[in-house]
Amino acid sequence: MQENNVLHNGIRLPDEWPPRLPDPDRVKEMDVPYLSEKPVVIPINVGRQLFVDNFLIKETNLTPVYHTPDFYAGNPVLSADKQWELTPEGYAYAGPFSDGIWYDEKEKKFKMWYLAGAGAISTQKHSLCTCYAESDDGMNWVKRDLDIVPGTNIVDTCNRDASTVWFDKTEPDPAKRYKLFLIEYQPDYIEWQYVLKYSSDGIHWSETVAQSGAVSDRSTAFYNPFTRKWVLSMRHHNKVSWRSRSYLEHSDPEEAVSLAHRLREGVRDKHIVFWFTPDDKEKRHEKYPEVDPGIYNFDAIAYESIMLGFYSQWQGPENYIAKSLMIPKRNEIMLGYSRDGFHFSRPDHQAFMGVNETAEAWNYGNMQSINGTPLIVNDSLYIYSTGRSLNGIWWDAGTSTGLARLRRDGFVSMRTDKEGFLTTEKISFDGRYLFVNADARGGLAVEVLDEKGNPVKGYSKEDCLVFNGNETKALITWKGSDDLSSLAGQNVHLRFYLNDGDLYAFWISPWQTGESRGYTGGGGPGLNENGLDFPE
Repeated sequence: MQENNVLHNGIRLPDEWPPRLPDPDRVKEMDVPYLSEKPVVIPINVGRQLFVDNFLIKETNLTPVYHTPDFYAGNPVLSADKQWELTPEGYAYAGPFSDGIWYDEKEKKFKMWYLAGAGAISTQKHSLCTCYAESDDGMNWVKRDLDIVPGTNIVDTCNRDASTVWFDKTEPDPAKRYKLFLIEYQPDYIEWQYVLKYSSDGIHWSETVAQSGAVSDRSTAFYNPFTRKWVLSMRHHNKVSWRSRSYLEHSDPEEAVSLAHRLREGVRDKHIVFWFTPDDKEKRHEKYPEVDPGIYNFDAIAYESIMLGFYSQWQGPENYIAKSLMIPKRNEIMLGYSRDGFHFSRPDHQAFMGVNETAEAWNYGNMQSINGTPLIVNDSLYIYSTGRSLNGIWWDAGTSTGLARLRRDGFVSMRTDKEGFLTTEKISFDGRYLFVNADARGGLAVEVLDEKGNPVKGYSKEDCLVFNGNETKALITWKGSDDLSSLAGQNVHLRFYLNDGDLYAFWISPWQTGESRGYTGGGGPGLNENGLDFPE
């Protein structure tokens, strides 16, 4: 966060933060104040600028198109093939329940933490533990024999529900590089509680350093680098929906965990606020249209200049029906976008990663989001999820992990099949080189306008060297100049002229190599090890 509660993008946070929203009396879409009251000038020095909402757009005749990733043909990439990945009853679990999949640029490894059966270490009914796997390519995973439970890849033996493994690449203390926010089962009046542990390697974890009061299951955590806060995303029950969310933030993860407990409806808490319910546009299950959808979980991560929000959206049926039919309930993963980390817009309510209700599918039902994703692999994003199969053994088991791939920045594009334009709001920058992520089938030109909307001499449409091609990082130049350094610090508009194509993102980099200074999600091969898109 910058001075006076002004964020990197010019958004000014209100004095009361986080906002204290009233208890809901109906399901509704979240209001996003910064989309209706935009900053007068939008600084664009942090990250690629994505067209996931109208924040950057002053006027356009291009049409937004919402894209979904392609599932990898070799899915699942990880499934239960070890005896210890079964519960004492024999039910198979091998997939993150949020947990995490990250890329370690120092060790050049993809790393996964996941929920597994704990039959090898417990006789308690439905016991679950945490395991670890790693990969060189993100598709082929190895379960190493580790020393926590010798001969297995178990790294934490606590009986658990959800967890978050956060790979904190900027943590100055090596012993706290990995942070584990575990929803641990306590066989007493507490039932579930957050416990926080640290690790230097993600394998050997400390004793508990902080624990919460009683919380509900399927609660998780994330870090918002734009406000420098740790956020607990907690399942919240209210009269509108038993599958809503409450919110707690703190600069210290130990304090955040220590302050957490169930938020009671109608009771004002000093630290925890109601966040959101399902909204009135949620997708419904076509076989159970009478079931009101819910938000089963919500994970988030910084990507470039925004926060991505992954909704595990529940459509039913209720557990007792799913159990009687021996089918997994349907959860699908939806996507939302935020520029302050609290208010998320959802311009599209269709499944971003959906179920496949065919008999042999790994993701027949109960898909769940995973922390750390997306990972950046060359020009693609690797996005993982779990799913549950129609396994014929138990309705709530058969969990495995799948991979889907999307173009880098490819969540939303602005499209035209003829000549079109897009003009940005007033922006400022301190970089030099203009880059775009675009599929310009008929050509793309960029014009710089002054504050009054007049073309800047030397940077008109006619001066621009037209880009033709399909690239995720293409440099834009003009006849008299290769860069925009003479305009740095001024307030300008950019106008994109696109002919038959898709525009995904733009940014102005200090470097001719095009690094954006944005956040790189869970990381990726060849990226900076600090989690930001800077030259190595």
